[in-house]
Amino acid sequence: MALALVVALLLAGCAEDDDGGPSATAFEGVSLTVGSKDFTEQYVLSEILIQALEARGAEVTDATDTGDTPTTRAALLDGDIDAYFEYNSTGWVQHLGNSDPSTDGEELTEAVREADAANGIVWLGRADFNNTYGFAVTPLIRQENLASRSNNAQAFDLQAMADWMEEDDETIICVEPEFPVRDDGLVLFEEATEFDVPDDRIRIFEDNSQIHEAVADGDCDFGEVFTTDGQLDALELTTVIDPGVFYVYNVSLNIRDDVYQQAPEAFDELVEDVITPLSQVRITQLNERVAVEGEPVEQVAEDYLEQFEINP
Repeated sequence: MALALVVALLLAGCAEDDDGGPSATAFEGVSLTVGSKDFTEQYVLSEILIQALEARGAEVTDATDTGDTPTTRAALLDGDIDAYFEYNSTGWVQHLGNSDPSTDGEELTEAVREADAANGIVWLGRADFNNTYGFAVTPLIRQENLASRSNNAQAFDLQAMADWMEEDDETIICVEPEFPVRDDGLVLFEEATEFDVPDDRIRIFEDNSQIHEAVADGDCDFGEVFTTDGQLDALELTTVIDPGVFYVYNVSLNIRDDVYQQAPEAFDELVEDVITPLSQVRITQLNERVAVEGEPVEQVAEDYLEQFEINP
């Protein structure tokens, strides 16, 4: 009886920390495949999730860098992957075919969560950071534009960018392949400014991480970026002021319902632990460590989980 009591206590210690922290066996018997889209922030989020799941006893297949947005979404629906991080406006517009998403991130995520349930997809949590679209601009253009205006630096907004492109027919805008064809991409800029960018003035970069350097070097006059890109600070790039044209993009974990139901409470707790500390500044710093400083994403994720004591 004494030996049985000792074993029971040991098992209880493995199941939950003394301080009520995460369980090292919360996902025992759960197997899943984690994917991601094909850019730095997604690699960071995917690796953080994978390490946190494995620390809680899950058997994880790493399918990071699944592909672009449509490819990754299709992989989730088809069961090729079981989970990846997605953004609320992308879900509302691209995946569900809606328009005019709410500007309230929490309200938008709840609407997407409710609608996507019909597809067997669960939206877990919502990070506070907003990784929306933006345009980086070469320092020369910004300086020349502001020198011709009597008002302050805030004058260089999306309309000023459109005016510049209309007056200078050699101006080039560099974008990733998705941006010109997405309903929440370039079309929003064109509708807001009433300026349609000619096709011959759009340069496509298959690797969006190269756009920042091209803008800094002056090879691109304007470049599509994400507002949490680590390269912005590292290269001291200025972004065009957006008065609210582009949508809000808060991230949540998308997971297939059949997988979620294997351990719903454990998934809820894990996602809350993982995304709560991810402020705008913090996710940008994590992205910079990988994309600019060249640190292994595995180490960046491990440091993050250790800093916030997320793993058992």
